[in-house]
Amino acid sequence: MPPRQTPAAKTLKPAPEPAPAKKPTRKPAATRARAKRLPPAVVEEIFRRFHARDPEPKGELEYVDPYTLLVAVVLSAQATDVGVNKATRRLYAEAATPEAMVALGEERVRELIRTIGLFRAKAKNVIALSERLIAEHGGSVPPSRAALELLPGVGRKTANVVMNTAFGEPTIAVDTHLFRVGNRTQLAPGKTPLEVELGLEAAVPDAYRRHAHHWLILHGRYVCKARRPECYRCLIADLCPFEPKTPGPG
Repeated sequence: MPPRQTPAAKTLKPAPEPAPAKKPTRKPAATRARAKRLPPAVVEEIFRRFHARDPEPKGELEYVDPYTLLVAVVLSAQATDVGVNKATRRLYAEAATPEAMVALGEERVRELIRTIGLFRAKAKNVIALSERLIAEHGGSVPPSRAALELLPGVGRKTANVVMNTAFGEPTIAVDTHLFRVGNRTQLAPGKTPLEVELGLEAAVPDAYRRHAHHWLILHGRYVCKARRPECYRCLIADLCPFEPKTPGPG
């Protein structure tokens, strides 16, 4: 009798692994920012109010021409305008042109501005940019953001201030105050100063672009403060989505 054949054992297939859960798709940062921005009619009203209260806002740095403005803005990094003005009054009494500044020398510039932060590096930059202005621009400040950014110690923010204040260009200089206000108010949400700058360029009506950065910087400095915004006296509190609003004193 032939041996009895047993049925072949069934091969067990492993259970299929569950499909990985799909991660929720996130909109690109630029799209999210656009979605949060204020409606154009609200933006228009915000700047209409700023203009009505102060039609010709001015920065607080003291200067007499594009060169002294450029030097003052370079010195203002990580320093207050009040402190810079005290230093530049002494400095400009001895040298108020690129040629005079180079002749004055780095050591003397250091002595005159030593009351402000980073004075050693700033003195070096002031001499270097003065030398560059003499060598490449005939001692004049060039009315070009690209040319300004090639000067020692000059970044985009400094170049924007000079272009706006000295040459009347509708540039927007984003400092810490304006960066905060742009995000808090949702006028131009952004993770970097450049994002806020470009957002404001797109949002601010042309009629208000020339003075926009001065209005917003002064608003951030004196009303929309970092630790405790003074919403109770804010000109645009009813238009601003920031919550919770800060109550008045007492």
